[in-house]
Amino acid sequence: MKAVPLEQKDACAFVDQFHRHHDPVSRDKFRIGCMVGDKLVGIVQVGRPVARALCDGYTLEVVRLCTNGTRNACSFLYSAAARTARELGYRKIIT
Repeated sequence: MKAVPLEQKDACAFVDQFHRHHDPVSRDKFRIGCMVGDKLVGIVQVGRPVARALCDGYTLEVVRLCTNGTRNACSFLYSAAARTARELGYRKIIT
């Protein structure tokens, strides 16, 4: 598995194709894709927290996580999102 940056339109198209009950997110801070070989098997979109009480400037929220069912893709994406948020200076990431 390898992490790759994604454009908003590509993440939204993946969510449209694979997510059972949620629409794509229109706003996020960043998004990461999970590739196995040359195939995109999952995405994570990270943005500001939905709850206003958590909007302290140092907290991010995973607003969408979607995979095609590939084993370990979810944990891989959560980990990649947490590492990226930490590198950007955020202190906490929630789901």
